[in-house]
Amino acid sequence: MDGANLKEAMFGAGCFWGVQDFFDSTKGVVETEVGYAGGSTDSSQAALTYKEVCTGKTGHAEVVHLWYDPGVITYDQLLRVFFENHDPTTPNRRGPDRGSQYRSAIFYYNDEQKELAGKSKEESNKLKKFMNPIVTEIVPASRFYKAEEYHQKYFEKTGQKICH
Repeated sequence: MDGANLKEAMFGAGCFWGVQDFFDSTKGVVETEVGYAGGSTDSSQAALTYKEVCTGKTGHAEVVHLWYDPGVITYDQLLRVFFENHDPTTPNRRGPDRGSQYRSAIFYYNDEQKELAGKSKEESNKLKKFMNPIVTEIVPASRFYKAEEYHQKYFEKTGQKICH
């Protein structure tokens, strides 16, 4: 991705189709792609498939990797978009989707993102925005595997606006 001032972020919040859609409609988000991160695979493995991730054996989550313009939107604002657009209180489940691949996770790229993510989670818990405690993982960004092309911009391609 071009742009010397752009920064990257990565989030898991359930089915990546909907997550990509709400970040695509966020001013300041320049580009998004869906894929898989946070699991374990052979480091020489060039690709990972949806079918492999859905077995639950790889430990990967469905994620959205994005590039944003910090002159338009801050990382803190991205965190608000993240928390406002899914229920981060149920482990390994989003709506009818079940499995560790649907977990709520923030993958940070540096210490500043880690600190901001922790503060955002803590503040959301203190404000009792949700009936149950937030279970969102805050973990270092791991290798991102881009999902198959048919998953990219799925709602845009199909005209759908809901996953189920």
